Amino acid sequence: MTDDMPPIKAALEAILLVVDEPVAEITLAQLLEHPTAEVHAALRELAAEYRDQGRGFELREIAGGWRYYTAEHCAPVVERFVTDGQQTRLTQAALETLSVIAYRQPVSRARVSAIRGVNSDGVMRTLTLRGLIQEAGQDPESQATLYRTTGYFLERLGLNSLDELPELAPYLPDEISDIEEIHG
Repeated sequence: MTDDMPPIKAALEAILLVVDEPVAEITLAQLLEHPTAEVHAALRELAAEYRDQGRGFELREIAGGWRYYTAEHCAPVVERFVTDGQQTRLTQAALETLSVIAYRQPVSRARVSAIRGVNSDGVMRTLTLRGLIQEAGQDPESQATLYRTTGYFLERLGLNSLDELPELAPYLPDEISDIEEIHG
């Protein structure tokens, strides 16, 4: 081990903290320039230490590698945190964008932006990440990606189908209702 390298357990913790999928012992050994047997022993020691200390996370060997996971006894707290994070209110821009998509779907980003009169790209990314909208193919003429609402959208609004969305006409100014009737 060189002088500038951290101790093996600290190095393993640092690496495993940032991985998205389990990392094989051989990969960790090559990266840390330690024998595989030494890495194996250090990983097992770390896993035992976390378990014995009753930590909120575990180090598990799974799918041919090692990775951190939430400890089983902490799962309800994590679940509450994740679902509460999804409960945050939508901004006015997100509500407007979601309304346009719900009533005009499938619809392109450009069409949503044209209807709202402002660029909606960022809001649409947020709505996609929150699982409220999804891609729905491409427009055959413009090749633009089309978007529609998801089943999660219906679930959050307590609807069985889009047919249950309220009629818009009563909420539109008279001149817009007249235009819709002429062109509709």
